[in-house]
Amino acid sequence: MNQAPRSRIAVISDVHGNLEALKAVLADIDASASGKDQGVPRILNLGDMVGYGPEPDACVKLLAARGAESVLGNHEHGLLEAQARSWFNPQARKALDRTRALLSEEALMSFRTLPRTREAEGALFVHGCPPGLVSKYLYELDDEALREAFGLYPHRLCFVGHTHELQRVSLQPGGRIERKALGKGVMELDPAARHIINAGAVGQPRDGGNKAKYLLWEPAAPGAPDRIEVRRVAYDIAKTAAAIIEKGLPAVYADRLW
Repeated sequence: MNQAPRSRIAVISDVHGNLEALKAVLADIDASASGKDQGVPRILNLGDMVGYGPEPDACVKLLAARGAESVLGNHEHGLLEAQARSWFNPQARKALDRTRALLSEEALMSFRTLPRTREAEGALFVHGCPPGLVSKYLYELDDEALREAFGLYPHRLCFVGHTHELQRVSLQPGGRIERKALGKGVMELDPAARHIINAGAVGQPRDGGNKAKYLLWEPAAPGAPDRIEVRRVAYDIAKTAAAIIEKGLPAVYADRLW
């Protein structure tokens, strides 16, 4: 007897106003459903839709139009609260000021409705670090701090963004912490462990590759492990880089795309 196809969720993060990358990723999400019975995956967005990139308003509106379920990123938080903005370095603050000028009031006000966390299929979703930190980087936590963080929430699986890097952090039975970069293809998560998965970045990858990155997640069926597929998507980098300069954003954010 054939098993019913698993439901799937596309997990995206750190679009950062890069419309060309976002459109390419959404097209890849749509194409991943071709020939399958379960349809287009649900989209969970881990925040930082804006900042660094030249089309923040269009990215916010496109994600809303696609029904993406988003959480608050530190860039959205920085646009809403001056105190949060003070944590940005001078270059990032300059980009954030320019981003504000490129945003509609409608988009800005939509940030006030963003939760710090979401839950879906037994997993937790947060921009920075569980259980609900927006600006904390996962790499700032040593093994002991990670064990403490795992103890603050019950979910077997948590997805985060913020670092722009693809990574799996696991709490193994007995308390051992394991950190691994996410490679190509499909991986199965050990159901005996708990995991934090960093989804990388759509709009500003920092993992040594210039393609847009996102994840396709198949939640665990009874008696089976969760599956994670890393997707790497090419897009028109030159167009985005030129638009960054044209819109008056710091040139370093164009250079980083390459």
